[in-house]
Amino acid sequence: MSRYRIIEAASILGLWPSGVQDAPRVLLEMGLGVGLGIGKTLRLEPPAYDPRRDPETQMLNPVGLLSYAQILAREVWNMLDARLVPIVLGGDCSILLGPALALRERARHGLLFVDGHMDYYDAKVEPYGEAASMDLSLVTGHGPAMLSNIDGLGPYFRPEDCVAYGTRDHFYSSDFIETPYPPEIMRIDVKEAHALGQAGVDQALSRVTHGRLEGFWIHFDVDVLDDEIMPAVDYRMKDGLTFVELRRVLGGAFATGKVKGMTLTIYNPNLDPQRAIARNLVATLLEILKA
Repeated sequence: MSRYRIIEAASILGLWPSGVQDAPRVLLEMGLGVGLGIGKTLRLEPPAYDPRRDPETQMLNPVGLLSYAQILAREVWNMLDARLVPIVLGGDCSILLGPALALRERARHGLLFVDGHMDYYDAKVEPYGEAASMDLSLVTGHGPAMLSNIDGLGPYFRPEDCVAYGTRDHFYSSDFIETPYPPEIMRIDVKEAHALGQAGVDQALSRVTHGRLEGFWIHFDVDVLDDEIMPAVDYRMKDGLTFVELRRVLGGAFATGKVKGMTLTIYNPNLDPQRAIARNLVATLLEILKA
């Protein structure tokens, strides 16, 4: 029996209904669940989307995000309690809040944040109020307390226990200014990932596997991949990781035996009508998860 379980978290509460809400269904149609030996998945429907920006938090859907994070946290907790490894298919990056909350309620954990964007906007600065641009900020205790300090548990991950791997928005984001992130967060950007290779992966994994941690979570936003192999995302940028580099970092992470679970976000099936991109992504994920 597979040690993995799949949660379909088709939420766009932190973005907009662009198509990413259909990613779980399409990735499963392309064989992700069957390939992992999973016959049944758990689907968690998010609250209704509200396009209005909340005047107090400056965010879209803060109440819905809170509710969904708590629902998702409970299901992740139950799977962890059964010694299973949840693979949470989004949806946008705000789904990270649920697993982050679940892990914080259990013990101290690390976060391997594999994403093309740093996602550390301040809610007052982010131009659209999208939590998908703030998720690393929120889970490390920065931003509106409604989401960054649920039940008084924030930060869910300590900055010094986090690694942002493969980011490249700082090379291209001249239109907007991100909030500076804490120096305790290790960042290995895409150029460093290319240059360092395995040494960069080793540095990242050493940060999230130290002895004071009970394990770590992986957040995998597919826009970390090179634009030529993953153009099915809403905010496209040049460059990115190859599938070889993705296998190196995620495969190395799972090989530690300390991964508690993974969120996968931002793949947009509307931008992949022939499903060729999804097939390649699923094939690579199965190589990594079945190794």
